[in-house]
Amino acid sequence: MSPRVYNIVFHTHTISGIIISVLLYVIFFTGTLSFLRDEINAWERNEPIAEGYFERIDFDRTLKQLEAETQLYSRDINFSQRFFERRITTFMSPPKDTTLQKEARQGGRRRNFFYLDTEEFTKRDYTGNYSMGELFYRLHFFAPLNFYSISGYYLAGLVSLLFLFAVVTGIIVHWNKIVSAFFVFRPGAKWKTIWTDAHVALGVIGLPYQFMFAFTGVYFIVGYSVMLAPVKDFLFDGNADKMNESMVYEKRPDYPFEGKPLEKTVSYNTYIVQARDKWPDMEINGMQLINYGDANMHVKVMGVPSYNDALSGGGYVTYRVSDNIAVDEKDPYGDTPYIQASSNLLARLHFGDFGGYGMKIIYLVLGFITCFVILSGVMIWLVARDKKNVSSSKRTFNTWLVHIYMAVCLGMYPVTAFTFITVKLFADDFPDDRKGFIYTVFFWSWLVLALLLLLKRNTGFTNRATLFLGGALGLLVPVASGIKTGNWPWISLSAGYSQIFVVDIFWISLSVIAFAVLLKMRKKTGT
Repeated sequence: MSPRVYNIVFHTHTISGIIISVLLYVIFFTGTLSFLRDEINAWERNEPIAEGYFERIDFDRTLKQLEAETQLYSRDINFSQRFFERRITTFMSPPKDTTLQKEARQGGRRRNFFYLDTEEFTKRDYTGNYSMGELFYRLHFFAPLNFYSISGYYLAGLVSLLFLFAVVTGIIVHWNKIVSAFFVFRPGAKWKTIWTDAHVALGVIGLPYQFMFAFTGVYFIVGYSVMLAPVKDFLFDGNADKMNESMVYEKRPDYPFEGKPLEKTVSYNTYIVQARDKWPDMEINGMQLINYGDANMHVKVMGVPSYNDALSGGGYVTYRVSDNIAVDEKDPYGDTPYIQASSNLLARLHFGDFGGYGMKIIYLVLGFITCFVILSGVMIWLVARDKKNVSSSKRTFNTWLVHIYMAVCLGMYPVTAFTFITVKLFADDFPDDRKGFIYTVFFWSWLVLALLLLLKRNTGFTNRATLFLGGALGLLVPVASGIKTGNWPWISLSAGYSQIFVVDIFWISLSVIAFAVLLKMRKKTGT
């Protein structure tokens, strides 16, 4: 590579990285926490569940309770467990019986979608069901910034594209010495050398992970948020129905509403059992009732293969209730269409929902390593420009910029621990606006801490303060859980509440690491 081309690639890598560094750090920090989304929700709500929870739900009892307060006749009712949590997503279509449609319209569309806890039989809307797991998951693609249409998604898509570009250019810049530089670390050298060694070594370790996340992030954000509109206009002449039809990989038979009540008693649990007997290893995660209470009522049971068997695919079996005959099915272990297989594979790689806790630990470690790689790149940029030939005004600007970056990024650690404690202790007092409470605690505490750290204008102090605060508050997270629910870590472990135990151990581990780093820093500085 000629020196001119190298310089172009080097500077584009540097500029693209420094432009997106804070936003990229937020994406990776919250995205890494999102690998524990289900565990965080179970810990926050004190609602741990075991494998196979959905198929053990008593749907006979659930539907009787729903029918006691809502007119269900002639509706299509969908129960699904999108995430591994106790509250299942429930959607009811408007009644197909025209004599019942006026009453249904008065209730509005919002009444037809809710989260249902089938054990306590409580229904919550999106705001009341909001959680910290949802916050981190949504924040990692900037959903809270959708002030104008899907502006937050556009921003996340732009950052993903620039990140993919930064990864590729970084490989090109370091290609000739990528192996030798990986084994070099000089802690006694000047700061630029230390940051460069750490940046390269950890960047190489996380390179496949970072490239995979950059690629899949672009696919999900840019592909779905940005490209669908022009694809619809140019390939399908603006016909959304035609485009949606081409993207569907599952046939949808029509089961017309007959308008005659079903003359038999139905046990919906039986259909779950039949589907389980048909495919014993399938993870059942959904059930659809079509034409509820009608003579042409059908029950569709859905599921996916265990990740031990396949990373993609899905299946279902549909029963005609009048004679209990299976009229349609798709083998979850059969051939998977290309669209479904590719989309499922990219999703599983992005969300890390395969391989159990072993894979989650790998994803967590690589995610936090990427956060360090981002910050080390910022420090390299600052130290490389702290020279006498750079004007005083530019050096001042660069220093202030890095102070802001470090305060915002490093402040997320203690703020997240503080949010866990506060939400655990007080969020139940705001059942109707849980989302507003979580937003207030997280974003305002983040802003206040960042401003306080900026007043000090010392990157070293920011590093030490956030490590100490994060470590101290992190140790209080399991304490808050124990005080509120009585589920101390040893009790959760003995009771088999693995989700709650994992969150407690996660915070204890982070605190131990934070204090170990602080102790190492103190020994090095001699203070």
